[in-house]
Amino acid sequence: MLKRFLILILFSVLIFGGIFGLKFYQLHQEAGRFQPPPPAVVAGTEVTQEIWPSTLSAVGSLTAIAGVDVSNEVAGKVEAIHFDSGQSVKKGQLLLELDASTDRAELQGLQAEMRLAKVRFERSEKLIGKNFISQSDYDQNHALLDETAAAVHAKRTLIDRKRIRAPFTGELGIRLVNLGQYLTEGSAIVSLQQLDPIYLDFTVPERYLNRLVKGRQVIATVQAYPDREFNGEISAVSPLIDQGTRSVKVRAKLSNSEKLLHPGMFAQTGILSDQELKVLTLPDTAITYNPYGNSVFVIEANEHGLIVQSRQVETGQTRAGRVEIISGLKLGERVVSAGQVKLRNGMPVKLDDKPAPGEREISQ
Repeated sequence: MLKRFLILILFSVLIFGGIFGLKFYQLHQEAGRFQPPPPAVVAGTEVTQEIWPSTLSAVGSLTAIAGVDVSNEVAGKVEAIHFDSGQSVKKGQLLLELDASTDRAELQGLQAEMRLAKVRFERSEKLIGKNFISQSDYDQNHALLDETAAAVHAKRTLIDRKRIRAPFTGELGIRLVNLGQYLTEGSAIVSLQQLDPIYLDFTVPERYLNRLVKGRQVIATVQAYPDREFNGEISAVSPLIDQGTRSVKVRAKLSNSEKLLHPGMFAQTGILSDQELKVLTLPDTAITYNPYGNSVFVIEANEHGLIVQSRQVETGQTRAGRVEIISGLKLGERVVSAGQVKLRNGMPVKLDDKPAPGEREISQ
């Protein structure tokens, strides 16, 4: 029995050993046939040096040189409207009239009183010379004439204040009142904005204060017209530095003869200088922007070929698709300009024969 048991164990070992050996052989064959993935194909570019005009960039908003909500000084019912929404108006142009029929009737009564007072005064002038009346009667008639004249002037002024006129030349907004509507004092009637020229207000860090000279040229762009540049010059620099942000407020005046710019618009601003700067640049496509910092994939060579390594960089201004590299890279270093999404540190790569799409257009 013992002999049979040993033979059975030996037979089982041979069977399972053969099975495991065959499986191991198959796995070994498959491992031998496995090939590592080919290197990722990427577009590369080099860090280059360019000469840029010294331009200080900032962001700001447009403000009308003069802008108000036209309103009434006295209460009354709207009798006539003499403007349309969006209309261009001149200074002093009549916009709206309030009902002044009662005031005009009262004015006629005051004018009659003034005429009577004038007649009494003229009679007093003749009589005082002949000593037919006393000096006090003469003075009383004189004072009465002045009083009635003042009352007439006050009533005329009140009637004129019910005729609302444009305080300056500009563009009207949307009409906010209707015929027959009763307006209390200070009711908004329509917005009036002077658009040409127009102010551009922005802030810059205090370290650039020496570049902020009155009269220095400014170029602005807005999202509504991305292909247009609007020229102007610095008109004022605030003497106060904000202690919270350590920045200074600047105001520029832009020409706006076509009236394309409107108050409230967001604008990118560039302050020009006579100086030139030597800067290291890369195409914008080479930069990976992250909340914790910007980075690039640097292309390095080793004994097996080319690999990539991620590196943090400090970026500056952006012009025409090129980004200023302040630190992190040296002139001539190669970086990946397209295809970064599939990369990781130490990964082998192969350079494409063509440059990145953005640089391809430039080269053509």
